[in-house]
Amino acid sequence: MRDRPQVITALGHGVVRILAPNPSPMTHWGTNCYLLGTGAERILIDAGPRDRAYHEAVLSALPKGARIAAIAITHAHLDHSAGAKDLAHATGAPVYAFGTADAGRSRVMAHLAKGELAQGGEGVDAAFTPDIIVEDGETIRVDGAQITALHTPGHMGNHLAFVWGETCFTGDLVMGWSSSLISPPDGDARAYRDSCERLLQFGFTRFLPGHGAPIDAPAERIAELLAHRAHREAQILAQLTIRPLDLTALTAAIYTDLPAQALPYAARNTFAHLIDLVEQKKVACTPKLSETAVFSRQIPEAKSF
Repeated sequence: MRDRPQVITALGHGVVRILAPNPSPMTHWGTNCYLLGTGAERILIDAGPRDRAYHEAVLSALPKGARIAAIAITHAHLDHSAGAKDLAHATGAPVYAFGTADAGRSRVMAHLAKGELAQGGEGVDAAFTPDIIVEDGETIRVDGAQITALHTPGHMGNHLAFVWGETCFTGDLVMGWSSSLISPPDGDARAYRDSCERLLQFGFTRFLPGHGAPIDAPAERIAELLAHRAHREAQILAQLTIRPLDLTALTAAIYTDLPAQALPYAARNTFAHLIDLVEQKKVACTPKLSETAVFSRQIPEAKSF
């Protein structure tokens, strides 16, 4: 991939990025994993895919005498968590995460997951199980490094961001090169919006995402992403004001500039917005909330005085 950076890159302030060899349209250059710390013990954020050569590169990035003492996983997608078990075995470090792949889902997503959307997610690491559950606001400490976990669902229910001073490791919630895929029942449009707004409150000066380059203007990037989501919502409501549509027709009406092979991914984002709009009672669905439903604009009844 053009302009792909080196595998191992020192980013300053005790942070080293190790780039996994899994570039794709969904992962950009590949998955970013990060080694943090300045002492004898380091924290690894994300473990990347199962790939022995890649894990050797991760270990080679350690300074002489240092070791990985904790492996912190942002979320249970295969490109972030699948390598955790192998690296834990190689290093003896415990794996920290918010929970298994189905943890942290909202009520409506948990309900949908019990039905036909049980296999709705892309690249879910269904076998992932952390050694230590990390709750929102908990701190992971080793000799020479500590990070604080923030539960930031939206891209996935068990998604965590990690705070390192004025830097936030944002996983797949906020990236500079692309907006996040929000694919129900793992992705949740309302949770995504809430998590982005939460990150704004901290005044971070830098985001280090799960894919792509560092983001040195975090507030501006979040504002762009929230505006993008608001624009998509407005497009959906505008189309449904004209006529009822199913998910396939609605996606095609909105994403007019995408090639046909990309429309199934766009449909996942569209469906996430529809779930949110149904929950807000701005959109109705027939016969029930599902990917095969017909959606229509729900106009609030006029108040009588």
